[in-house]
Amino acid sequence: MRIGVMAAGAVGGYFGGRLAAAGHDVVFFARGAHLTALASDGLTLDSVAGHLHLPKVAATDDPASVAPVDVVLFAVKLWDTEKAGALVKPVVGPDTRVITVQNGVDSVERLTPILGRNVVGGVAQISAAIAAPGVISHTSSFAILRFGRSGGATDPHLAAFAEAGKAAGLDFIVSPDIDADLWKKFVFLVGLANMTAALRLPAGAFRSDPDIRAFHLATMREVVAVAKAKGVGLADGFAEDRLAFVDSIPAGMRASMAVDLERGNRLELDWLAGKVVALGRELGVPVPANEAVYAMLKPYRLGRPAT
Repeated sequence: MRIGVMAAGAVGGYFGGRLAAAGHDVVFFARGAHLTALASDGLTLDSVAGHLHLPKVAATDDPASVAPVDVVLFAVKLWDTEKAGALVKPVVGPDTRVITVQNGVDSVERLTPILGRNVVGGVAQISAAIAAPGVISHTSSFAILRFGRSGGATDPHLAAFAEAGKAAGLDFIVSPDIDADLWKKFVFLVGLANMTAALRLPAGAFRSDPDIRAFHLATMREVVAVAKAKGVGLADGFAEDRLAFVDSIPAGMRASMAVDLERGNRLELDWLAGKVVALGRELGVPVPANEAVYAMLKPYRLGRPAT
């Protein structure tokens, strides 16, 4: 298959690299030092699933120079959604599927006005980061990609992409209920991002503390309550299930927002805890734990504040 990766960050770089290694025609959209490294040294995956170095990859900062692709794996930071959507539009043909695997729960509705019904929701479950330009560090035992059309409508293009992923040894799944899957990830991600960023600590440093554990659970229960107010059918006790799952993740695991905070980068706060706060106010659902985290991290949302 012909696959465009917008952009070649941690998530897009990992899955795109594995697909390229399996023989698929993958083009990475990148910029800056990362693009320079991809062009000169190729792509390296430093992964618990096996080290991979692709000495030569197709990479560009100009999607308009590339012919339409079968699938766009859309994995940019949430504040870049509309800008990146407009940039990638030239490679989106009538049969292209744009699978957004961003964090948050509103990417499809933000991209659809730009790219039309080509856009479908996706969920990436992976712990990865850019370790250096051209180098992706993958530290989780899992690397799962779920995607599908809202309402569970069948789509042969998505089925073909899932089969291509499976043939490449990847855990690709066409979801029968991507809307619920997006909110399930959102519950976990908001909780982990809240705690690892606000505490500036990895999961293993706080998950056994009873007071912190109770606050962590409260942040996730609020997300479940907001989801239910929106008509998303999450099971009772789902937040508790996700808290138990945190006990099983690597002790050093942090959400990407915590990594961005440490590096002084812009944060996805407005689309994580901030989104919970906004929806809570809109729907009349109390979300005091998320309000507290949002207030604490708000000075850093655009990057490290000047002192």
